[in-house]
Amino acid sequence: MSKNLLKSKNIRETAFRLKVLEILLAEKKPLTVEEIEKQLGKFDRITLYRTIKTFEDKGVIHEIVIAGQPKRIALCTSTCSEGEHHHHLEHIHFFCESCNETYCIEEVEIPKINIPNHEINSFDFQMKGVCEVCLNK
Repeated sequence: MSKNLLKSKNIRETAFRLKVLEILLAEKKPLTVEEIEKQLGKFDRITLYRTIKTFEDKGVIHEIVIAGQPKRIALCTSTCSEGEHHHHLEHIHFFCESCNETYCIEEVEIPKINIPNHEINSFDFQMKGVCEVCLNK
C-alpha cells in the first residue's frame, strides 16, 4: 500500500520514505515528530524533515497544530493532492485532555460556514475534551 501511495503522489520511492509512511499507516493516529523518530531508530534528522515536507507538499500528510501541544502529523485522505489539502473539510481534530492524544474524527459532519462578503479558503475544526477510551476507564 505504501509503495502505491508514493507512486500515486509522484514521490520517488526510497527505503526511508517507505519506513516513515509505514509508521504513519501502522499507528492510525496523528504522531509527533518525536514519536516518529523513536520508531525510526538510527537516521538522519534532516532527511526526516525533508521527507515530512515532501509528504505535506504532495498531499500525503497534514500537520495538526493545537495550541500548547506539540505539532502532530497525520495521513491525508485520498482527496488531498499536491498543493491542495481538503482534510479540513472532512474531519475534526480532537485533543484528549486526559491522555494527551490527538485524533482525526471523521464520523462527524462538519457544518458549512458562510460569512457574507468574505471568501473562506481554509479553516480547521479543533476540539478538546476527553476521548472515549478515557471516559470508559
